[in-house]
Amino acid sequence: MTKRKIGVVVTARPSYSRIKSVLTAIQNHPNLELQLIVAASALLDRYGSAVDYIEKDGFPILAKVFNVLEGENLTAAAKTTGIGILELSTVFDNLRPDIVVTVADRFETMATAIAATYMNIPLAHLQGGEVTGNIDEKVRHAVTKLADYHFVASENAKERVVKLGEDPNMVFNTGCPSIDLATEVLRSKILPFNPYEKYGGVGAKPDLSNGYLVVMQHPVTTEYKDSRKHVEATLEAIYKLQKPTLWFWPNVDAGADGTSTGIRSFREMHQLPNVHFFKNMEGQDFLQLLQHSDCLIGNSSVGIRECAYLGVPVVNIGSRQNRRERGGNSVDVDYNQEQIENAILTALQSGKTPSSSIYGNGKAGIQIAELLRQLPLQFHKTIMY
Repeated sequence: MTKRKIGVVVTARPSYSRIKSVLTAIQNHPNLELQLIVAASALLDRYGSAVDYIEKDGFPILAKVFNVLEGENLTAAAKTTGIGILELSTVFDNLRPDIVVTVADRFETMATAIAATYMNIPLAHLQGGEVTGNIDEKVRHAVTKLADYHFVASENAKERVVKLGEDPNMVFNTGCPSIDLATEVLRSKILPFNPYEKYGGVGAKPDLSNGYLVVMQHPVTTEYKDSRKHVEATLEAIYKLQKPTLWFWPNVDAGADGTSTGIRSFREMHQLPNVHFFKNMEGQDFLQLLQHSDCLIGNSSVGIRECAYLGVPVVNIGSRQNRRERGGNSVDVDYNQEQIENAILTALQSGKTPSSSIYGNGKAGIQIAELLRQLPLQFHKTIMY
């Protein structure tokens, strides 16, 4: 039996953790051939060099696409997407994949979807049908309309994709592949590594033995001009609490300059003996870090997905995760220092929350690989209105 060639495009550090178990399942499947393409910020050191972890995990990379235009503003995001379409079209022409797989809703995802669609290559989309705030909302639903196969993470997402007019026979609730990694982490009783020794970073090195916070806050593209003000509210709350905190650098989004500048300026004006900063971390280690933390603060979807499964309390700030399905572990606050601080204190008092399987049970990777083998190869579809 001829192996199907599955082209998977990873464009950013969060995309890798979202797709890692799928890559493993494709690589291990006797009737599939993995064609891994790494692009955009996943290749850049300033955003954590996700490519290094991909190579370390033993996944051969067949193509690298350097398409990020510096600027971290709306124009740069649009032009980065355009360059991605040009470069990925060449890659697809060379590799001739039978199916292209794209992940989630970042703006770079549009480049993958458009290039594959115009080249008549069947497109599989992970994590469609969800609702949130900012530009991700438009990108996610646009990719849904371009995609031929839909591997969604929840029942509500499945219903929403079908309501968008997609063929119900091509929409599958596989759960989120990132939960596959989280199932292994649940077995861990202690943090099995020293984050300072393993990942370096900058800042103080507070003692983590009596608990710690994790912060991951990204700019909101529709509010990018306020990104510095937004992160300053969180910095003020963390500074006042003086609890050991591990802070992760933002994604490459419009407004990231404001977030980064806000952090740097605050560090220059205040002593932060309780805060250490990291660029990136291996997906499994990051989940271990979350599992043993007291609370996650910020606006990352990891708080809504993986932390719900792990039972980690989350203080979700602002509009980035608006209307995304929740598992009961998070509380929403505005960009307000007092609200953030009070929510953290409440989370510390309440402790762990019950585990939620709203985004899957840890078997997504294997299910998706098998579907990629079995589904008919098609790039024409009838809208089911």
